[in-house]
Amino acid sequence: MTFDADALEAGRLLFAREAAFERGVARMEDLPAPDLPEVAFAGRSNVGKSSLINALTGRKALARASAEPGRTRELNFFRLDDRLRLVDLPGYGYAKAPKGEIARWTGLMRDFLRGRTALTRVILLIDARHGLKPNDDEVMDALDRAAVVYQIVLTKADKLKSSELEAVVTAMQFAIAKRPAAHPHVVATSAETGFGLEQLRAEIATLAEAA
Repeated sequence: MTFDADALEAGRLLFAREAAFERGVARMEDLPAPDLPEVAFAGRSNVGKSSLINALTGRKALARASAEPGRTRELNFFRLDDRLRLVDLPGYGYAKAPKGEIARWTGLMRDFLRGRTALTRVILLIDARHGLKPNDDEVMDALDRAAVVYQIVLTKADKLKSSELEAVVTAMQFAIAKRPAAHPHVVATSAETGFGLEQLRAEIATLAEAA
């Protein structure tokens, strides 16, 4: 999928607006009012959620990025100039934390994804070098059941040669072709080089405009 100059400019303008941390949420009752469209970023621990949010907004430390898997343990909400919320979800698949703590934030994330009326899309991040893992499939199964639209976004695309990346994108599109809630457009990105960020900004801007 390609975007014209107007769509790319709309994405640039949206993400050039003021972006600020709003709150971290550890309980469903502490969620902000669902008064803005929300785009949530989900993925395995250390897939690069926080780094991608920082790169999209052009802020180096808006979302806390860490080399330690499982650092994000709340739902972190970021407000984009009163037009959109970005939500950084806890990573799944690995975390240095007690099992009870992991179960708590996993349940919180599940309840949020299943019942949040303002949620317009989940950006499901997949490391381009590793492809889909079993727990990615489990998350997609859950989102399909809940009828929550999700879009595959590959991270760390700069680590692959262009031919390798093209093969990964093709394989990913094939893997989601029959999934009912999957958005058909797979976006490859790199927070380090900026590759693909224009397209992803444009994609997200359409969600803000539609609200």
